Amino acid sequence: MAYKYCTAANWGKDFFTHEERKQFYLSGHPGDVWVVGDNLHGDQWIGKVSGAIKSKSEAQAIVTAEIEAAQAAYDALSADEQAERSRPAIYNLP
Repeated sequence: MAYKYCTAANWGKDFFTHEERKQFYLSGHPGDVWVVGDNLHGDQWIGKVSGAIKSKSEAQAIVTAEIEAAQAAYDALSADEQAERSRPAIYNLP
């Protein structure tokens, strides 16, 4: 499956609808990065949310930077606080 990558701030209700989710692939990631199925409906959704198109490498850099910041915040926690949650892990976008 082909994907497009964009950034868009989630405003809450109706940012995406159930119907839209059935029409194209959509996944959200740290840094307001969205991976969108590359089809007509995905393109329409990107326009609806005023998404800023990114290359895959640009999108990955944003996600990685956000996760690294979360890791630094986790590392600064006490051992007791760390025991209550897991350390964020860096991953690759599809």
